[in-house]
Amino acid sequence: MNPLRQIEQEVLVLGREWTRLELQKRLQAQCDEMPMECTQTGQPLENTRWREMELDTVSGKVKLRARHGCQAQKKQWICPARVAWGLKPYERKTPELQARLAYTATVVGSYVEAETMAATWGTPVSDGCIHQQVQSLGLRAQALVLPTPGAGKFEPPFSLVIMMDGWMARERGADWGAGPRQKAPQRVEWREIKSAVIYRLEQRVEKASGRGLLLEKYAVATPPETSPVEFGRRVHQEALRRGLARAQVVYLVMDGAVWLWDLAEDRFKEAVKTLDFHHAREHLHAVAESLHGAGTPQSKEWLQGILHRLRHGQETRVVRQLEQLLESPAQRSAELQEIIAREVNYFQEHEDHLQYRALEEAGAPLGSGAVESLGKQLQRRLRGCGQFWGRPGLTSLLRLSVLVKNHDHHHLWN
Repeated sequence: MNPLRQIEQEVLVLGREWTRLELQKRLQAQCDEMPMECTQTGQPLENTRWREMELDTVSGKVKLRARHGCQAQKKQWICPARVAWGLKPYERKTPELQARLAYTATVVGSYVEAETMAATWGTPVSDGCIHQQVQSLGLRAQALVLPTPGAGKFEPPFSLVIMMDGWMARERGADWGAGPRQKAPQRVEWREIKSAVIYRLEQRVEKASGRGLLLEKYAVATPPETSPVEFGRRVHQEALRRGLARAQVVYLVMDGAVWLWDLAEDRFKEAVKTLDFHHAREHLHAVAESLHGAGTPQSKEWLQGILHRLRHGQETRVVRQLEQLLESPAQRSAELQEIIAREVNYFQEHEDHLQYRALEEAGAPLGSGAVESLGKQLQRRLRGCGQFWGRPGLTSLLRLSVLVKNHDHHHLWN
């Protein structure tokens, strides 16, 4: 082994042991000074006695002696030290260790990788133990009421951007454990996870390369089969936490999914609503290929011209140009005419959501890239190769992942 690395490892072990002993000393001092009374009623505890207590910490195991007593009214044993430290009966892992395991489990690819990472930063823990911690904290997160950050005394004016979308995750189907003889077993079911990103427009900057960067953003993601109404409630709730009521302008960017626009009318009626430009381009691309054939020069030329008009403030002319296609069916087949009619209807419904020139002048986003990026980030953890989830496991890890991304996970221990 490299001698420098060996010396550094030896010193780290010494420092870790000193930290463990110092932590044990301070915790024991608190145990010795803990008043023997019920924290809820203030009544003295009866039949007090000393018992051994062992805690798993980031620095290793610490062994303590803590007093226990019986609460006469409820006829139950209480350890005041555990209550003061926020530990459940028989709970051994400290909040700091729980927090590190939860964070690690959300940013690596699997629980096995989380086990390896925990050993790397000095706390050997099994993947099963990490999984159990995630499930326990996920249940705690379900009942967590997050506080609303206070506004600064001299808060500058700002605009709020909200983007919503959905992506698919794999769950174990009804026939997950079916044998080879079962015909057409439903082993896997694809389920949609609805997601949203919320940020202040003033938090968007550009790197030297010209690539956009969000200095601060907040995520919302709900478990599979969450109704659009419930998803909308959660997005609205998080938006309020991030200043929705104080924003001068609210920009809402989405694709063409019907449920998203119904939700927008329900929860964000006064927002400036925008159809994601890239989805609009995909629909115009479909029209171009229907008219002139896939990949032909005529198709590319037609698409380039109409996209230029759409991007530069001529959205009304674009919709009218599409409508004219229906007025002169020429020699098109019924199938081709049906495709054009569908796309024309799509743009007629979204005519008020195509103000790309005005948005660009205001510095507002034209596309929903931020929420699509969130989906990819979550998929790296929740849709890896060979990952097929049960609903409880997926839900718990998703909740923790969102709390970590929003820097809200510390509220689980406060």
